[in-house]
Amino acid sequence: MLRTTLDLPEDLLEEAMYLTDTGTKTAVIVLALEELVRRAKIAELKKYKGKISLPIDLDTLRSR
Repeated sequence: MLRTTLDLPEDLLEEAMYLTDTGTKTAVIVLALEELVRRAKIAELKKYKGKISLPIDLDTLRSR
């Protein structure tokens, strides 16, 4: 773990803790960072939409 001192808007932090039902400041910041990374990965994957051709027969897969 890394200890860091941050200057954060208290009202924003408290609202985030309330909305996510997170009990600690650390937990809500970790949750926010995880969500940021998740969204960035999804955005990166969306670049490939319609550009990858996979030889998959959906009917064959469904009948398994």
